[in-house]
Amino acid sequence: MTAPDQPAEALATVLRRLREARGLSQEATAHAAGVSLNTYSRIERGHTTPNWATVVALADALEVPLAELGAAVDAER
Repeated sequence: MTAPDQPAEALATVLRRLREARGLSQEATAHAAGVSLNTYSRIERGHTTPNWATVVALADALEVPLAELGAAVDAER
């Protein structure tokens, strides 16, 4: 598998890994972040790029520091 070229795809991969590692469903993650399930699903599939406020909310929902999330996305790219 090749590394994603696009930031949205890299973020999607990292979010999915973090969510699954925590045993959370997409629905639970979306609810905790205050976004719709449809929105979260599109983010996790790399079909949309979230705004900064949503990234912060997702990091909070997944209980991961923003710096760690950013580093993971950067490494995935």
